Amino acid sequence: MSYHPVRPFLIKRDAGGDFRLTVRDTRYNSQGYPIVTSVMQDEAFKTAAAAKAHARDHFQAVAGQYEMGKD
Repeated sequence: MSYHPVRPFLIKRDAGGDFRLTVRDTRYNSQGYPIVTSVMQDEAFKTAAAAKAHARDHFQAVAGQYEMGKD
């Protein structure tokens, strides 16, 4: 089984056209399988750049940690 690491920040456009930020945490069980917990933040952003700025300011995100979700 191949494993692709999950980026900790997902930015995706919602039905209303705003961007939403989801913070993901990956832990591993005793057999080494990933367990991913996702929490969507309450704030909605007009642009993806604004969502990234929020992640940088509040969660110390750095370049390369973002994943842009498909619409």
